[in-house]
Amino acid sequence: MLSFHCVPTQPMGSSQRRPAPHLMQISPDKIAEILERIDIVALISRNVKLRRAGGSYLGICPFHAEKTPSFNVNPQRRFFKCFGCDAGGDAITYVQRLQGLSFVEAVRQLAQEAGVELDVRHDPAAELRQRLLGVTATAQRHFEHCLWNDPRAKPGRNHLAARGVSEDMARRFGLGYAADAWNDLTDILVRDGAREWATQVGLVTPNRSGDGFYDTFRGRLTVPIRSAEGKTIAFGARFIEAAPGRQVGPKYLNSRESPLYRKADTLYALDMARDEIRRRKTAVLVEGYFDVIGLFSAGVRNAVALCSTALTPGHIAALHRTGAENLLMLLDGDAAGMRAIERLSGALLASGKTIRVATLPNGEDPDTFALREGAAAIEALLETAPPLSAHLLHTLLPNAQSHTLEEKMTALARMRRTLDEIPPGLAKDMFVAALASHLGVSETELRAHLRFDPSPLARHTQRPSNAASEPKRSGCAPITACEAHLAALLIADPSLRAEPEARVTDEFDALALRAILQSEQPEAALDRLDAPHRQVIDACLAQIAATLPNRETRLQALRDASRKVRLQSLDRLLRDVKARINACDKNTPDEESEPLFEEHRRLNAQRLELQKH
Repeated sequence: MLSFHCVPTQPMGSSQRRPAPHLMQISPDKIAEILERIDIVALISRNVKLRRAGGSYLGICPFHAEKTPSFNVNPQRRFFKCFGCDAGGDAITYVQRLQGLSFVEAVRQLAQEAGVELDVRHDPAAELRQRLLGVTATAQRHFEHCLWNDPRAKPGRNHLAARGVSEDMARRFGLGYAADAWNDLTDILVRDGAREWATQVGLVTPNRSGDGFYDTFRGRLTVPIRSAEGKTIAFGARFIEAAPGRQVGPKYLNSRESPLYRKADTLYALDMARDEIRRRKTAVLVEGYFDVIGLFSAGVRNAVALCSTALTPGHIAALHRTGAENLLMLLDGDAAGMRAIERLSGALLASGKTIRVATLPNGEDPDTFALREGAAAIEALLETAPPLSAHLLHTLLPNAQSHTLEEKMTALARMRRTLDEIPPGLAKDMFVAALASHLGVSETELRAHLRFDPSPLARHTQRPSNAASEPKRSGCAPITACEAHLAALLIADPSLRAEPEARVTDEFDALALRAILQSEQPEAALDRLDAPHRQVIDACLAQIAATLPNRETRLQALRDASRKVRLQSLDRLLRDVKARINACDKNTPDEESEPLFEEHRRLNAQRLELQKH
């Protein structure tokens, strides 16, 4: 039996409470001041070894694997650019991408470092969020303390030992225990004056009689669900024991949704897997919390799990922000695992990412298989995983053309939901063609049966009003026409934010627009813009509504706008490098001038390549 060592934790009580900070509504001028004060070379040098190359610095990119340095830092423009993976932006973008922070949190961190006092405006919603985070943090400390120190938690420790979860791994994932008692946590939260907020996040439940409250989680192992920044926002709880006569309840009991926690936007363990996903550009998707923990224990560190039964655009966007270009599904080989693949396949095929499916032998779970066979066996399984589309067709009807009409019609009925979730466009057309070929029927007949028509790829992009380039009243860069149009596309169709082209917003010169796009509700945040620029965005939104009626046309418009923004960014870089070249004279050493010419050649080659598309 695995032994666990008890380590005392800090006592919990009113001394642990902190005043809830207000949300910082940050002006573009303050952002500009932060960027002026931050030495971007010194900031990046903490994680990347940089060497001087003319007026710039070169190093190995922290966002993708490379051997030859292609990561360029320009101190004059306070800008970084990788010519290998195309990552680029300012100090705020760098901190966001490196640490997985939101825009506001990255700004707050850099403001503190630069000694810039941010404008603060009271925001009740933000204050509530901070109070709720305080409550979940208190609960997390309580559950962890109970698991390692309370004799009542012995069944929980025994369960972890039986599953092969080491103490070190349990502590890394913050596992805890809710004793089989009615008021352990409730008493702490009431004493802290936090009962109201605890009710909102579902940690305490009102008695049916209306008199008093009790702990929601009892006799359960607790699994903290964390935000991308590593803050506890909810809990999953696995049933372990119940007092005689007490109703057992479900095997897994999860926190309700709250202002902190939306299942449609949350992936379990993304905070732990983020760096490995970025390094490998691949995420492994499993179904359960302990599947993730088992894979981590075996050495597979890029695994995440859904907190809901459906894959959503929010999940795809979260993976996109970590740099995941490929997604590997690793699910049980039983009937439930097969149903899960069918249930998720529509959203996955619509995401545009490379999706592959690895299935375990029937009766195996990812955690038990990984702990028994090790990382090498898992990696081999993932390496040979077929594409999702091929997996769907061959598991639905392995030898479709030899099946009866009735069997084919049953298979089509099962596939209908998947087809309905794929938006009209090339991906759907290709999948329908593959399905028709697999079934041995004509594509025309299949489309007639399914009652939908192919959607031709259309390009409908009109240049937005030139008013977008009017100067802002603040000292920050103006909003250009292509930036305004791209921002309006992302506001009009939030699903586009998961597309790779949306990442170009990191290169926007208009800091006000970047701040708006990084907010939780960009459309509501438009009020922060000056009136003339708000009118420009509104005009773009109206134009999009009138001329881009479906997602396919909006996606093509996003690609066109993204290319224009990249060209605009490259033009700025080229002008800067050319100015530095012109400043060289015959006395400038070759080791300073030659890197400038090389940088100019690389930028120019990248611009020419973009112009071809």
